[in-house]
Amino acid sequence: MTMPNSRSGVKRLGLAFSMMVAAGAGATAADAQFPSEVSAVYRLSFNGFDVGKYRFNSRYDGKSYTAKGDTQVSALFGAFKWAGNFTGSGSVEGKDPQPASFEMSTKTRSKTTSVKVSFNGSRVASVALVPNKNPSPEAVKVKPENLRNVLDPMGATLAISSANDADACNRTIPVFDGKARYDLKLTPKGREPVKEKRQSGQPAELLVCQVKYVPIAGHKPKDFVNPWIDYDHIEIALRAVPSAGVYVPYRVTVPSTIGAAVMTVESINITAANNQRIALKQ
Repeated sequence: MTMPNSRSGVKRLGLAFSMMVAAGAGATAADAQFPSEVSAVYRLSFNGFDVGKYRFNSRYDGKSYTAKGDTQVSALFGAFKWAGNFTGSGSVEGKDPQPASFEMSTKTRSKTTSVKVSFNGSRVASVALVPNKNPSPEAVKVKPENLRNVLDPMGATLAISSANDADACNRTIPVFDGKARYDLKLTPKGREPVKEKRQSGQPAELLVCQVKYVPIAGHKPKDFVNPWIDYDHIEIALRAVPSAGVYVPYRVTVPSTIGAAVMTVESINITAANNQRIALKQ
């Protein structure tokens, strides 16, 4: 297996962080209305060293939602810096998000990229990329059928834990991020206790899901032959917050051959649909 150099390794794990934070922020339980607002701050670490923060905020007015996230990663003693910003909007059909738009921008010291995706009902209507380069001839072609009944990463943010306790870790989330179409396949892994410095009144237990990243289209097959990131054993630990009808991720782990990238909660503040306020702190 070819081992990436340190700079390449941190960069790819930064992208892995963005993939998982976009798919892992809180969403409502199946039998409750979306909270009016969820704000969260997560600490990002790589191989045991803190490398940045991820901040997330979602708002719901009873009909439509907006969700925003931003990531800041700095590693190699500041020699490498990576930033990502994500926004999404849409409506809610029953308990399921129906995305309308998604934007993502990333920036390093030498490169800036952006993606804009719009939806028309249950299908992707348009995609705009900057820089607008043709797909690699090695990439699996994205076909029209790959762009139906999919979620953008921020829509997946709201959908991934929109379930009851029995099936929160037993489902598949279809995602299109503007370039790649993939599935996040969740299966149950176990439960573990939560230690709180200040009692929140919520169940002190995590529901741990194993997540398999399944590439569908837009990817290069060679990148998934003996990959250095373990795409089969990504992990999301969810915490139920019954007072708000919401599951929130406490920890996301992306394992690799050179160390684990981990997103760990620092604080989560929730305003429930009934205006009850709930604060969770690690």
